[in-house]
Amino acid sequence: MGAKRTKYLFTTGGVVSSIGKGLASASIGALLEARGLRVTHVKLDPYINVDPGTMSPYQHGEVYVTDDGAETDLDLGHYERFTNARMTRANNLTTGKIYQAVISKERRGEYLGATVQVIPHITDEIKARLLEATAGVDVAIVEIGGTVGDIESLPFLEAVRQLKLELGPTNAVSVHVTLVPYISAASELKTKPTQHSVKELREIGIQPDILLCRTDRPLDRAVKEKISLFANVPVDGVISALDVACLYELPGLFHAEGLDELLCERLNIWSRQPDMAPWQRLVERFTRPTRGTAVIAVVGKYVHLRDSYKSLHEALVHGAIANDCRVDLRYVDSETLEKTDAAGVAEALADCHAILVPGGFGERGTEGKITAIRYAREKALPFFGICLGMQLAVAEFARHVAGIEHANSAEFDPRAPAVIDLMPEQRAVREKGATMRLGAYPCVLEKGSLAHEAYGTLEISERHRHRYEVNNDFREALVSKGLVLSGTSPDKRLVEVVELPNHPYFLGCQFHPELKSRPMTGHPLFVRFVKAALDHALGRLAPRGREERPSPAPGPTVHSVH
Repeated sequence: MGAKRTKYLFTTGGVVSSIGKGLASASIGALLEARGLRVTHVKLDPYINVDPGTMSPYQHGEVYVTDDGAETDLDLGHYERFTNARMTRANNLTTGKIYQAVISKERRGEYLGATVQVIPHITDEIKARLLEATAGVDVAIVEIGGTVGDIESLPFLEAVRQLKLELGPTNAVSVHVTLVPYISAASELKTKPTQHSVKELREIGIQPDILLCRTDRPLDRAVKEKISLFANVPVDGVISALDVACLYELPGLFHAEGLDELLCERLNIWSRQPDMAPWQRLVERFTRPTRGTAVIAVVGKYVHLRDSYKSLHEALVHGAIANDCRVDLRYVDSETLEKTDAAGVAEALADCHAILVPGGFGERGTEGKITAIRYAREKALPFFGICLGMQLAVAEFARHVAGIEHANSAEFDPRAPAVIDLMPEQRAVREKGATMRLGAYPCVLEKGSLAHEAYGTLEISERHRHRYEVNNDFREALVSKGLVLSGTSPDKRLVEVVELPNHPYFLGCQFHPELKSRPMTGHPLFVRFVKAALDHALGRLAPRGREERPSPAPGPTVHSVH
């Protein structure tokens, strides 16, 4: 008996960027999983960067990190949140990766004197990597980044055209996400953008089998028939993709439109009827919480583009769902906190029940984050610091509690006492791309700590993305003043979690827990943090005693320039 043949679903987008291809692909994956099928996802990104690791969040949104240390597109986060598929570096292919591989082969003489061209060499590389990454599953959902008509995505689209032909009509379908805008002046839904987008796709050689029509109102039969006629798509393949208040409504919405049934029919797949009850319960808990609202300030420097903190935002929502409450997220620009006095800071944070300081890179806005951390510590507000947020919490504690004047990270001020510094192995690094501490690393928690209470276990594994670490030369000074190092690497060399025992809730972690949070199983640290925020909102937050958690012994010394 031969190996199982994978079926393929190719997702493209038209009319405008950020139309929702990633969420559509993730929702389709959820629907197919609910039918008992094993799925995986691949994102094809047309930019020439090898990965998004060196790009500003304002350019690309957040960088999503996989267990194996790949810096990838944020859509891989959607895939992991909506399905049980686990992403790796093989699940995100960029133009940069493909060209890098082809040029390396050419330099090694692997093309036997041939002229290396986009067709067939680039497209063959795309197809080979795609088939390798998706082997062994029932359905592979492949999303092509960018908008149809962009010159950058043409090699990927050509590879998809070839694959559809080679795989055959029952083994590959094309799903095109498009826009059907409502023009209020005419009181009419307009189908022309969709017609032109499909025309662009057909000129490349791809006839879409299904259209997901982004719209703010349901498409009636007459509109669907018009789109069907001009797009050469059967009317049952014209699907309304309504705007939703909760992302997790999408699987149910697509199921109601018959999308999963249609896909199984086109791909000649026999499967059970999906159990949508878990998604329905999830949406119910999101839309009708019974325990009130917690206001959480997210103090960062990328707050003007919410996709910069996409996984973080969703992890907080998951924490709210687990606590049967709502979270009101207030995104506060840390640079504005640097330009105001104490009264202005108090005004900006006055009605917040908790403060979260996320990760980031570069000096801009760091003093504003330290100001917010000090406010949370002194006002006994629940605090959660992630990656850089934890590092700055250590710097704030060092300055204002341990008496280490001007304490800082060596990343921002090489002349200051560096309570945060590079490890020796990072000092020799010269290239920026993929050279940080990336991916999953183990951590051992202190018994009785907040972190231990949240996780319910003493050994965990979390994903990292950073260069700098807590400088062990300052461990003894910090611990002696009350900072609890409640999580460390198994060899005690690296600090992973810090806490304040005489504070109602104050925790910082070096890793990125938001990357492992799921809607139906919120991450323990986010569930516990939202609970603390809600308790504060309801007046039920009690202080924790210092005696509850003795501090661990200082770890081995790490070389410092100070």
